[in-house]
Amino acid sequence: MTKRTSGPVESRIASRRWWDADADEYQAEHGDFLGTDDFVWCPEGLREAEAGLLGEVAGRRVLEVGCGAASCSRWLADQGARPVALDLSAGMLRHAADGGRRSGTAVPLVQASADCLPFADGSFDLACSAFGGVPFVADAGAVFREVARVLRPGGRWVFSVNHPMRWIFPDDPGPAGLTATHTYFDRTPYLEVDELGRATYVEHHRTLGDFVRQLAAAGLRLVDLVEPEWPAGHTRNWGQWSPLRGRLFPGTAIFCCLLD
Repeated sequence: MTKRTSGPVESRIASRRWWDADADEYQAEHGDFLGTDDFVWCPEGLREAEAGLLGEVAGRRVLEVGCGAASCSRWLADQGARPVALDLSAGMLRHAADGGRRSGTAVPLVQASADCLPFADGSFDLACSAFGGVPFVADAGAVFREVARVLRPGGRWVFSVNHPMRWIFPDDPGPAGLTATHTYFDRTPYLEVDELGRATYVEHHRTLGDFVRQLAAAGLRLVDLVEPEWPAGHTRNWGQWSPLRGRLFPGTAIFCCLLD
């Protein structure tokens, strides 16, 4: 584990390799929580069926960025939307294809990076990402510019990420994760590296202000910032998310934006 700069190419290569290697284990651990055809925004368990952050989806063409196994896209298709599910990882897309076969709801799958979308301008009415590609790209502004480009005027972009304040705490769901040990203002990425120093995992940190400025620069207007509370009766730990921490401070930030 280390902290150092990591550019777009290194971040992209590391993420593709990491999620290809981790896809089976990730789905084995979290697949039951995420569902085969459900739209779960975050480890707190907030569902699009309850939150309605995307608005009316029936008949809308929707891009899911960083789809993983594409359970969100299949839920969207079941609501009458026309989704396209995109992910950098072939391993995750293999699970997405399998989920389509098992559920009977197949959606178009595209392998590409979130910061370089292979679609024409104005191709989509909505775009969404539930803990998808945003934290793993070197330039979140490039993702937002690409999303703005492929959205039609009036389109909505909603994405969830680790709440930026979590960066100041250790990645621990227990009591050790309640004490601030890092500065919120250090944007140096977190990396895991192999014995040759090559990045095997990269995650980038942005402050709330960074996100707001990058969205505005891309022409996207922030209309809501949702910080889901930890629900009563939810006892599941997910990595650093836990009832202990969730009762005290937010673990997820969901940005809801419009393209004017």
